[in-house]
Amino acid sequence: MSQASVIVVGNEKGGAGKSTLAIHIVTALLHAGAKVAVLDLDLRQQTMGHFFSNRAKWLAANNAEAPMPIEHPISSAGDALAKAPDAEQLARFEEAFAEVSRSAEFVLIDTPGADTAISRAAHAKADLIVTPMNDSFVDFDMLGVVDPVTLDLTRHSLYAETVWACRKQRATVDRKQIDWVVLRNRLAPTEARNRKRLDERVQALSRKVGFRVGPGLRDRVIYRELFPFGLTVADLSPSIRPVAMSLQHVAARQELRAVMVALGFNGLDDAEKIAAE
Repeated sequence: MSQASVIVVGNEKGGAGKSTLAIHIVTALLHAGAKVAVLDLDLRQQTMGHFFSNRAKWLAANNAEAPMPIEHPISSAGDALAKAPDAEQLARFEEAFAEVSRSAEFVLIDTPGADTAISRAAHAKADLIVTPMNDSFVDFDMLGVVDPVTLDLTRHSLYAETVWACRKQRATVDRKQIDWVVLRNRLAPTEARNRKRLDERVQALSRKVGFRVGPGLRDRVIYRELFPFGLTVADLSPSIRPVAMSLQHVAARQELRAVMVALGFNGLDDAEKIAAE
């Protein structure tokens, strides 16, 4: 089996933008020329699976070409598998993971917003864990706990403990380190004083539990607008323009590039085909 690099996008809170981030990372890597496989472990929602299904249909209907990832659905009936015993879910996951790892340079795994057996198994396989968080204390609560009076950081939360345990396990099994990056999504304007408070707590926790901090994706219409077509801003080009172009789309492309750089990837410039019109 080849040594594919494993990227896990996860946290244990819904609504943080995991799937949005996952599909953008995948398409950016694809346009950089990488061979990427995807596994969607959100067995009920299957957002990433739906996205790439939409992509295949849109490209075929419009006689267009764009790179596709290697897909290996864990189950044809995800909802049924979601109700199956942990042992069955884990067996399906291990089978799918072994299959795609043989033929991909990167395996990206999108995890559900909950603590599940297959989510923990995926985190333990990661070379890189990417955790998006909305820029608020509501989302920070999944990473760390603050004192309600002083707002001082008191301890890390359950998800941070999960990642910590997976990193210890990985180091023990094969002596490899899991890189962990927390991306700060800026979904809405935040009052400056509150942002400063949050910044300080995030930085303090990063030093305590060992993650890096990077920029996330803003709440841009283009990210939602392209989803039904199975496209992202990485796909936009003179031949692929399902919506009217604007300078905001160029800004979104630059934002995605900043995310990839924060994760340690380069090459998105190779796919820069947007003409600002």
